[in-house]
Amino acid sequence: MTAMNEGWFTEVFQDQGTAFSLQVKRKLHEEQTPFQKLEIYETETFGHLMVLDGCVMLTTRDNFLYHEMMTHPALFTHKEPKKVVIVGGGDCGTLKEVLRHPGVEEAWQVEIDERVTRVSETYFPELCEANGDPRANFFFGDGIQWMRDIEPNSIDVLIIDSTDPVGPAEGLFALDFYRDAMLALREGGIIVQQSESPLLHTDSIIKGIHDDMRKAGFGHVQTLPFPQPVYPTGWWSCTMASKTNPLKYFREEDVNNRPFVTRYYNAGIHHGALAMPQFMVDALEDEVHPGEG
Repeated sequence: MTAMNEGWFTEVFQDQGTAFSLQVKRKLHEEQTPFQKLEIYETETFGHLMVLDGCVMLTTRDNFLYHEMMTHPALFTHKEPKKVVIVGGGDCGTLKEVLRHPGVEEAWQVEIDERVTRVSETYFPELCEANGDPRANFFFGDGIQWMRDIEPNSIDVLIIDSTDPVGPAEGLFALDFYRDAMLALREGGIIVQQSESPLLHTDSIIKGIHDDMRKAGFGHVQTLPFPQPVYPTGWWSCTMASKTNPLKYFREEDVNNRPFVTRYYNAGIHHGALAMPQFMVDALEDEVHPGEG
């Protein structure tokens, strides 16, 4: 739920007994799309704020944390990613980061709500800079069905940049979807999914993701925590999985020589994100295979 009180936008996490607020100057945009309520605010200190169905999606100030961690660890872990598919990611920030990798030959953004992308082009133009890249492709429709129909063994990296696992995004956190992903990924392929807050969701959502990814046939699963101030607890995560290749190793030399600028991600951050807090290790330890650590 949300509340507006004397110039503050507040997202209330009722079941957790906590809330997050941003001081706002004014509302810039509001519409009911075919799928959700979409709002844009101008804040005092975080730039523009996007809200979907009352939930904070991103701000100008801190979205780089999320977008860099959803893309670069997976792309630098893969040996040679050429085709990348993003399911969700309507604000185009993830697509922008993917296309910074010169080796990527083809990238698809599969987003159910085209209005999120069109509004982002207006209020978050810096995230949409790569939309005209000849390697960028867009499909607006059901990502679950799109993945079901895709040619087997045709994707190197699959990024699930979704909202919380409720409503339209619920099916993206399901065993059947991970099985479709297994079929779509080439040998050495990697899937990465936003996986909510380590503090709030390790025993529920994150453990469920680990369990279902392994049931779908992914031999290696790794959750990477990272800071995200505007999300519940200010601490977020993504979870990577691969068919056969360990996820502890990445192309560190390529990271150090990357031909683009990052604001958060580097080789040290990548190493650090692979180290999970002890309570997460304890919760997920029955899923860790020998040699995986």
